[in-house]
Amino acid sequence: MPLAAEYQAVFDQLAAAGPMPSLTEIPVADARESYRTSRAVNPSLAVHDIQDTTIDGPDGQIPVRIYRPEGDGPFGTLLYFHGGGWVIGDLDTCDSVCREIATLADLVVVSVDYRLAPEHVFPAAVDDCYAALLWVADNRSLLNNNGKIGVAGESAGGSLAAAMAQISRDSAGPELAFQGLFYPVIEPTMDRDSWNRNGSGYMLERPIMDWFWDTYCPNPADRKDPRTAPIYAEDLSGLAPALVVTAEFDPLCDEGQAYGQALESAGNEVATMACDGVVHDFFGTAAVFECSRRPFLATIDHLKNHLNT
Repeated sequence: MPLAAEYQAVFDQLAAAGPMPSLTEIPVADARESYRTSRAVNPSLAVHDIQDTTIDGPDGQIPVRIYRPEGDGPFGTLLYFHGGGWVIGDLDTCDSVCREIATLADLVVVSVDYRLAPEHVFPAAVDDCYAALLWVADNRSLLNNNGKIGVAGESAGGSLAAAMAQISRDSAGPELAFQGLFYPVIEPTMDRDSWNRNGSGYMLERPIMDWFWDTYCPNPADRKDPRTAPIYAEDLSGLAPALVVTAEFDPLCDEGQAYGQALESAGNEVATMACDGVVHDFFGTAAVFECSRRPFLATIDHLKNHLNT
């Protein structure tokens, strides 16, 4: 399928504007602000209640944002991890997605502002996310929980969600009812065919992904750890039911599909959703692009089925 018309128009506008510096060529603070601008908070998206608070983490307080739907509940709880290559991204960059998940799926969403590299390299993000998972499990009453907890995230956040499923299983941690892996980072090699097809010209490019890996995992040995590369786990059995969402024009497409196949081969319940015509990070346009809206709403259905039934 060709690139969706909405995204083709975006790329045409970018080409007409002339060359822009890559995220790798500007200070990290500026890269974070650029990403924040590209995925700005949209207060027009209705949500019943939002609360910013902090929870105890392994190295101080972790900011979280809690989204509550309308109604008496109880509700399933979804722990959400933003994208951005473990280097950029924050509570604001996934705010629109979390608002809509809470409202449309009738879930309490807990979004986690985990520590970022280069200030905090691997395994800081993993440790913060697992601390947040334990907090959710310990605060079911506060969250009006119905007994079901899920994890989900986009891109690097999808990698973190996959890591949470593995760590919780291996540590006899909270039982998860769902893992949502949305165009996830699964491995560091960048050698699958989708990198050849889509590694240039579609937002996420090879030099940017190299920069993310170098910044978050400056020690190459850490890139073989299943907490950064979930597909390297020796045992993938006994994991939470998964939804793996991939994008046709995303260089991460093939590794996401490979992880879905590996999960299924290990005996897990897995649904894979290959989304035509869209690029990496397309949930960020789900409120405005029809090409993104359709798969986003299909994802909402999966969330409902696993966490609210």
